[in-house]
Amino acid sequence: MSNSTVNGIIIFLIFATVGAGIIAYPSLPPEVASHWDVNGEVNGYMQKFWGVFLVPMIMAGLFIFYLIIPTIDPYRANIETFRKQYSLIWLIVFGFLSYIFGLTLAWNVGYRFDFTIFIIPAFALMWYFLGDFLKDSKRNWFVGIRTPWTLSSDVVWEKTHRLGATLFKLSALLSLFGLLIPNNGIRFFFGVIPVLVMSVVVVVYSYVVFRKEIR
Repeated sequence: MSNSTVNGIIIFLIFATVGAGIIAYPSLPPEVASHWDVNGEVNGYMQKFWGVFLVPMIMAGLFIFYLIIPTIDPYRANIETFRKQYSLIWLIVFGFLSYIFGLTLAWNVGYRFDFTIFIIPAFALMWYFLGDFLKDSKRNWFVGIRTPWTLSSDVVWEKTHRLGATLFKLSALLSLFGLLIPNNGIRFFFGVIPVLVMSVVVVVYSYVVFRKEIR
């Protein structure tokens, strides 16, 4: 998939979310549900305008950020070596945000469903593909597992991302396994906690590898 194709898809997603928000806007209450707890119950609301258009605005801002990173990163030459994966990583993020926006809008126009069951597969897909694409990334300041130690060494960066890729994929599988358990609290645990643990593991691992390198 070329960069121009990815750019086109992202632009389409932004306009699609804005268009869907405009269409649904007259049918929405003054305050819309914007947050759900681990049991899939609404526990947060937002003023209608922000509840509808905040995510599209964030997506528009991220799109600008996505475009300028390859021109401002001190390691921009490295980004060009994995430009395809760089674009696909961002496409995954935009797809995830669009999906969450769609779920939120559907709920607020009257559809009722278990939010946890619908959101966990999206997390799983995101973790899996991020892991798959990040393993090919090269040292840069904006995309990847960025610790003081990965940013200081190509060797540390590559070893950390190989481990991180495996752990991201494992987290995805654990998230899907959680769906088999008939308890939303446990489902949420399997959807979120493995990634948090993985984050701590890769940070510590990057430091350990760095210490070995400087010896």
